[in-house]
Amino acid sequence: MDEVDIASLYRARGPGAAPAYQRVKDLITEQIVSGRWREGELLPSENQLVGALGLSRMTINRALRELSADGLVVRLTGVGTFVAERKVSSALVEVRNIADEIGDRGHRHRAEVVSLEQRPADSVIAQDLGIAEGSPVFHSKLVHFEDGLPIQLEDRFVNPEFAPRYLEQDFTTTTPNTYLVSVAPLGRGEHVVEAVLPTPDECALLGLAESEPCLLIRRRTWSEDRLVSSARLLHPGSRYRLAGTFDAQTS
Repeated sequence: MDEVDIASLYRARGPGAAPAYQRVKDLITEQIVSGRWREGELLPSENQLVGALGLSRMTINRALRELSADGLVVRLTGVGTFVAERKVSSALVEVRNIADEIGDRGHRHRAEVVSLEQRPADSVIAQDLGIAEGSPVFHSKLVHFEDGLPIQLEDRFVNPEFAPRYLEQDFTTTTPNTYLVSVAPLGRGEHVVEAVLPTPDECALLGLAESEPCLLIRRRTWSEDRLVSSARLLHPGSRYRLAGTFDAQTS
């Protein structure tokens, strides 16, 4: 779609009650949401939109500035305005299965197993799981994909007492979360979130540049007040965000 197409759509909408900048915003948003303008696609320039729509530069600039603040477009000085890459959202306070999250968005989940093994717990893992150092633990490392794009590196340690057949599972057809909930029903969970830079190995698995920041969720889960697993969930910052809601409480 070029500036001629968007000018035709703008005129077809009529004047309306909303300010001109808002009508431009709404029109561009519709084209992005509908998929007519795709991620990474270059939008018409400010000059092109000014000429095609017959609006002031101030009006067009405000529309694009607010679209950028909303995260729908990215503006690069001297280059142009592009449709922003999609950032998927994950609930901050829930312990959800990533395959379900992706399915709920209408997208396709796929997982690749990097490693699946038994190993002795070092001091950090022993403390995380509340077991003696040197005790056997199960370890899995997976990359989760959404429509072919890697969005999570899952590095998980599991107490074998709760999931003795963990290493026998095919985690390309189910997820560790799904299996663990089936054998050790979730009692409670804990999330710690921080921003980190990935290691070179993590960059290779997630297809990232070494300078790209990531969101790291450290998650521990309990069943009947016993620690079942400790997971390190790493997400590319440009492809993922956390969201949550809360109710105000009065004291």
